[in-house]
Amino acid sequence: MLPPSSARLVRDIDWAQWSPTDHATLLFVIQGTRILLIRKKRGLGAGKISGPGGRLDPGETAAEAAVRELQEELLIHTEDPTFCGEHFFQFTDGYGLHVTVFKADHYEGEPTETDEAIPLWFDTAAIPYEDMWEDDRHWFPHMLSGRRFCGRYIFDGEQMLDMQLDAEQRPQP
Repeated sequence: MLPPSSARLVRDIDWAQWSPTDHATLLFVIQGTRILLIRKKRGLGAGKISGPGGRLDPGETAAEAAVRELQEELLIHTEDPTFCGEHFFQFTDGYGLHVTVFKADHYEGEPTETDEAIPLWFDTAAIPYEDMWEDDRHWFPHMLSGRRFCGRYIFDGEQMLDMQLDAEQRPQP
């Protein structure tokens, strides 16, 4: 096995021993055939379209962080987000990121632009993959159809070098 920062393929990493630099979340509000995304204004992926989310604070669960980040980035609130899956990202510069993904079908408030994000509604049949991270086009369909997933990815900057994605065959009830 190679050190994670030297890896170019998912199989080059011993994921059982791998430890991320940061833990983060994503939380997608999905209502019928509409999904609330954001254009990130700063941080990792600035300028890209993604979901609200960010790093966990000390002592916070992933679900608590997801709800907090939704409030901070779009000034809206939800409770009890539903777990969808998780991602393990290794970047060639040495940065490692574990991301827990959630969704919610309701919220309170009005999605509002902040210094972190611009809210954008899209039809789920017209996801703007060309403006998103490269991995999104692979796992988003699983999330939208209700199938849980687990992805492992190697990135060099914003370029995905390799990935392994496992997903359930049937949607969650």
